[in-house]
Amino acid sequence: MMKVSDLGEFGLIGRIARFLPSPSSDVLVGIGDDVAVLRTSGEEVLLATCDAQVENVHFIRDRIAPYQLGRKTIAINVSDIAAMGGTPAWALVSLALPPDIDVSFVDGLYAGMQEQIGLAGAAIVGGNLSRTQSELVIDLCLLGRADPSRILLRSGARAGDLILVTGVLGDSRAGLEIVLRPELPVSEDARKRLSERHLTPQPRLAEGQALARCGKVHAMVDVSDGLAADMGHICDASGVGAEIHESELPISAACRDAALLAGVDASHWALQGGEDYELLFTAAPGDAGEIRKMLEEETGTRCSVVGKIVGEATGVQIVGSGGEKIAGGSGPGGWDHFAGS
Repeated sequence: MMKVSDLGEFGLIGRIARFLPSPSSDVLVGIGDDVAVLRTSGEEVLLATCDAQVENVHFIRDRIAPYQLGRKTIAINVSDIAAMGGTPAWALVSLALPPDIDVSFVDGLYAGMQEQIGLAGAAIVGGNLSRTQSELVIDLCLLGRADPSRILLRSGARAGDLILVTGVLGDSRAGLEIVLRPELPVSEDARKRLSERHLTPQPRLAEGQALARCGKVHAMVDVSDGLAADMGHICDASGVGAEIHESELPISAACRDAALLAGVDASHWALQGGEDYELLFTAAPGDAGEIRKMLEEETGTRCSVVGKIVGEATGVQIVGSGGEKIAGGSGPGGWDHFAGS
């Protein structure tokens, strides 16, 4: 018998998609992108996304405060809306809790969720409670709005586009290393920065809206599974290939220090670590400079050119500092729930 681990997460998504009906005229974007896009009777479209945080899969209860977990649960869903260039509006939260959990945990969780969703200008409007025997589960559905003429999908990348990413990469993976190995002798400043980047990531909401508004971005996704894997999602949806230049990856000094102490290459964390929640997008070479200037002036966020789109659907190639191809395939590495990565 075939197991889900034989298919992997994205193979399983493809299999599930066979059971779903073809999108109707009211479903502008269905399965296969960051967010579903649904037509309404108004001028704006409705955006819908959901994500779960499962104990001992996404978090370890004694390594994250309930308040931090609440903030992160909201942030990762807001990041999906940001990758579409949309605006969050309403959230529904389902909790599956072991009955012996302390009520103060729930208080802290909701305090964090309320603070983070307030920063996004949205509100929690309902949800559901259920019992579980051991691990707790937090499942959040987030709805938002967008101008249909400004929606950014994974499928718009064009041959010759430059590949750009906001902020820096690898910090969250470095933060995870510190959470799991608190004895790692990083500086206190680096420990604080990297731990916060992992435990309480901040979605690039204003940046996503600015990129959608400028009208010069062709495709976009948030970096949740890892740069290489998420670039693979754009390539698959757009029918193109990509080259990522390792020497151009934006990596913080704190991440490099933590990687050195952990005995790993910081570029590996930047490419495959995941959970950075930066925005990865493509644009024509002639527009890239203007986009970078606009983004920094409007939001204070810098972005970097890390590669280019090639016409052939060859997946993602990582190019080393000497021009050598050091990895290949569609979305190498990255997080996969069922493939053991």
